[in-house]
Amino acid sequence: MARNILKSSLLSAILNMAFQIFCRILTFAVNIFMIRTIGRDVLGIINVRLLLLESTVIFLSREAINRAALSVSSTKQLQKCSWAQLINQQWLTLPICLCISLVCVQLWLHVMLPVEDIAYRQQYHFACYVVALSCLLEFCAEAPCFVSQVFCFVKLKVVISTLQILVRSSVFLFLVLGLNESKAIKYFAYAQLASTATIFAGYYGFYYYYIRCLKKFKQEHKRNEELTKWDANMYGSMDDFPFQSVVDFLPCVMLKKKEEILNKELVKFTMSFAKQTFVKQILTEGEKYVMSLTPGLSFSEQATYDIVNNLGSLAARFIFRPIEDSSYFYFTQTIARDVQLKDQDKKKISEAARLLENLLLAITSIGLLATMFGQNYSHSVLYLYGGPNFVADNLPEKLLRCHCIAIYFLAINGITEGYMFATNTSKQIDKYNYVMGIFSIIFIVMSFVLTRIFGPVGFIIANCVNMLCRICSSCKYIWQQYRPLDYRPLKGLIPGKVFSIGLIITYIVCYYTKNNISFKLHLGTGVISAIFVLLLWIFENQNLAKQVWLYKRKVKTK
Repeated sequence: MARNILKSSLLSAILNMAFQIFCRILTFAVNIFMIRTIGRDVLGIINVRLLLLESTVIFLSREAINRAALSVSSTKQLQKCSWAQLINQQWLTLPICLCISLVCVQLWLHVMLPVEDIAYRQQYHFACYVVALSCLLEFCAEAPCFVSQVFCFVKLKVVISTLQILVRSSVFLFLVLGLNESKAIKYFAYAQLASTATIFAGYYGFYYYYIRCLKKFKQEHKRNEELTKWDANMYGSMDDFPFQSVVDFLPCVMLKKKEEILNKELVKFTMSFAKQTFVKQILTEGEKYVMSLTPGLSFSEQATYDIVNNLGSLAARFIFRPIEDSSYFYFTQTIARDVQLKDQDKKKISEAARLLENLLLAITSIGLLATMFGQNYSHSVLYLYGGPNFVADNLPEKLLRCHCIAIYFLAINGITEGYMFATNTSKQIDKYNYVMGIFSIIFIVMSFVLTRIFGPVGFIIANCVNMLCRICSSCKYIWQQYRPLDYRPLKGLIPGKVFSIGLIITYIVCYYTKNNISFKLHLGTGVISAIFVLLLWIFENQNLAKQVWLYKRKVKTK
C-alpha cells in the first residue's frame, strides 16, 4: 500500500496549524507573565538574544542537510542514495552544530552589544553555553526526526513539539515562581535544556516501541489475520520501512560492505543549499541581528518590538509556515528536479499545478484579509494584549500596522520561493545563491538606512522591499517553467472581484466604526465583517472550498 503524499501533506499542515496556535497562546501567556513580573529587560534578553542564538545554530546546522535529504528521499532517488547514507548525512548535523555553536557563542558574548546590567551579565553568559548544549542534544535525534518526515508520521512531530513547548514553559515557570525571580535568565537555560531532552526521548522512545509493533504486525500479516483499522493506518503502508532497531538510526550501522559512507551527489546537492542557508537566515532574522549589533534600542525596546513582531506574524506562524513546510514536502515528492515538466507524469504535473494555483489563491486572500483588518484593529489588539499602558505610545500600533502589510508579501513569498526551492536543480540553486546574496546586502543596507529615518518601522519596510524582490524572482521562475504547458498557476495571485469588493467595503465600514462608536461595537463590527468577507470568498471559490471540506473529512476519518 503506497503512502498518500498529498493527504499526508494536508494532514501535516492542519496539525501544524493547531500546534502553532497552541504554541503562540502559551508563549503569549508566558510573555505577559514576564512583562508584569520580571520586566521587559529580561524578556528582551531571552526572546531576542538567546532565542536568536538558538534559531541561528539550528537553522544553519539543519536547513541545507534536511532539504537536500528530503529531495532524494523519494523511491526513485533512493536507488541512487541508500538509507544508510541518508542516516549518515543526518548525523553530520551534530559536528556542524558543534562548530557553529562554538563560533556563535563567542560572537554572542564578545561581538554583540554587551549586557550592561551586572545582575544579568553572568546569567546571560551561562545561558549562551547551555542553549548551545541544548542544540547539540536536539541534533542527536535528527535521524529519527527525518525518518518521521519521510514516512509521514505527521502526528508524531506535532505531539513531540507540543511536549517540548509544555516542558520548557512548565520548567521555566516552576523555577521562577518557586525559587528566585532574579535568576530568570539562568532558569530559562535550564528549561531549554529540559525541552530538548524531551525531543530526544520522544523520538527514540516512539521508534523503539513502533519497530517492535511493526515486526509483530508483519508476522501476523503472514498468517493472513484480519487487519484492524489501526493496524492498517499505522503499518499497512510500511513495506519499505528499512529499520529493524533503533540502533539503525546510529551512523554507519546500516552501511553495507564497500558502500561509501556519504553519497557524493547528495553532498554536492547539500552544498548548493548550504550556500543559501546563511543568506536566508540573515533575511529571516535580519532585524534582530541589527538590533543586537548596533546601539539604538535597549533590551526593553527590543522586547516591545519582539512582542509586536510576534503579534504581527501570527498569520505566518499559524497558517503560512505549516502550509509552506507541507507544500515543500509535497512538491519534492511529486516533481523531479532534473527533468523538464513536459517529460514528467502528466497527471502528477496537473495535480501539482492545480495545487500551486489553489495555494496561491488561498494565501493571497488571507494576506489581503490580514492587511485590511490590521489597519483598523491594530490598536484594539494591542490594547487587549498589553493594556492601556502598552498602547500609550504610538510606536506599538505603527509597528503592528506595518506588520499587517508585510503579511501580504510574506504569504506570497513563502509559497512561490518554497516551490522554486523544491523543484530547482543543483545548478539553479547555485545560481540563485548569488541573487540571494544581493538581496541580503540590499536588506542589511536598507535596514541601517531606514531605521535611522523611521526608527524600528524601518526594519519592516526593508523586509517588505526584500520580499517583493524575492517574489518577483520566484514568480519569473514559475512562469518560465509552466510556459510550455497549458497550466497557469500564477493566476492564483489575483483575488476574485467579489472578494476584493467585499474587502474594500468592510475596510470603509471598520474605519468609520473605529472613530465613531464604542470599543465593543467596533470589535463586534470587525467579527461580523470578517465572517461576511469569508462567506463571499467561499461563494466565489465554491469548487476550492468543496475540495478543502472533502479533504478535511478524509483527514478526520483517517
